Amino acid sequence: MTLVQSVVLLALVSAAQGQSLTSSEPVVNRAGEPVSLSCKVEGLPLAWLHWIRQKPGKGLEWIVRIDSGTGTIFAQRLQGQFSITKDTSKNVVYFEVKSLTQEDSAVYYCARQPQ
Repeated sequence: MTLVQSVVLLALVSAAQGQSLTSSEPVVNRAGEPVSLSCKVEGLPLAWLHWIRQKPGKGLEWIVRIDSGTGTIFAQRLQGQFSITKDTSKNVVYFEVKSLTQEDSAVYYCARQPQ
């Protein structure tokens, strides 16, 4: 029996004109496979971006923040399960679930921390 995981990314959009976060398309993958999600940033610095998820019937869960340098801070209990990278030439942040499990089924959000 093949287990199918549903991973969806939505972006929280800034209210200011010309500023936005644009998500990749929704993704469905099998358990054990990696999945990559992206968040394109426009009109904002490529910093202080967070990834958050919400499992069905649960509250929001913070996963990681990428700061203005190359540093990232993961929720301690989730370290090693995900990776985050940024491509400054394209203004895109990539979030990867390294190996999907049933526990990873959720809606994933990218959000920018106000400065």
